[in-house]
Amino acid sequence: YMAFVYILKCSDNSYYVGSTTNLTLRIEEHKHGEGANYTKTRLPIELVYYEECQSIEIAFERERQLHGWSRKKKEALIKNMHDKLPELSKRYT
Repeated sequence: YMAFVYILKCSDNSYYVGSTTNLTLRIEEHKHGEGANYTKTRLPIELVYYEECQSIEIAFERERQLHGWSRKKKEALIKNMHDKLPELSKRYT
């Protein structure tokens, strides 16, 4: 079955990264303040990015990876500017 990692843009312009097996349901939960404590206080939210993964374990690993990314790097991913990702890496020299 499929799983997803996703990025939401919150009303305060912050980003929330999550993972789920049912993207449609999860977005509805977030929109109704049932998703996560973080998004509950930052409504409305907007889905700005998602990726399909082979399993929830893979989606969760990818979520953890994206949590470590800078705002600029997340924005490059959202804008599909994959060529910018290496230079935006913290360890890039």
